[in-house]
Amino acid sequence: MTVAAQMLDTYPKDLGGIDREKLRTCIDACTECAQACTACGDACLSEDMVAQLTKCIRTCADCADVCDTTGRVLSRHTGYDANVTRAVLEACAAACTACGDECEQHASMHEHCRVCADACRRCEQACRDLIAGLG
Repeated sequence: MTVAAQMLDTYPKDLGGIDREKLRTCIDACTECAQACTACGDACLSEDMVAQLTKCIRTCADCADVCDTTGRVLSRHTGYDANVTRAVLEACAAACTACGDECEQHASMHEHCRVCADACRRCEQACRDLIAGLG
C-alpha cells in the first residue's frame, strides 16, 4: 500500500464522490513522473550530446514541476474546488504529453528517455481518468 493510499484511507471526511482508487493512482503517477522527469533531465545533462537535448531537458524540468504540484494539489481535500483540480489535471496531462513526445524522440538512443516517456504516458492517462470522474 502506497503512502498516498494510506493517507486517503485516513482522511476523516468524505471525498465528495471522487473515486479513491483513481485519485490514488493519479497521485502516485504524478509522484513517479516527477521523479522520472527529474532524473531524465539530469541524465540528459550527462550525455555527450547534451546540446541536442536542450529541449528535452527543459521539457523534463517543466513536466517534473507540474507533476509535483499536481500531486500536492490532489493530496489536499479540505475546501476542495473541482474547477481548480480540473485545471491542474489538464495542465499536468498537457505537460506529460509534451514531455512524453519529446522523450520518445530520444528513446532509441537514451534508455532514460524511454523510461521517462513511459512514466509520462502513465501519468497523462491517470490525469485523464481522474478528470473523467470529476463530472
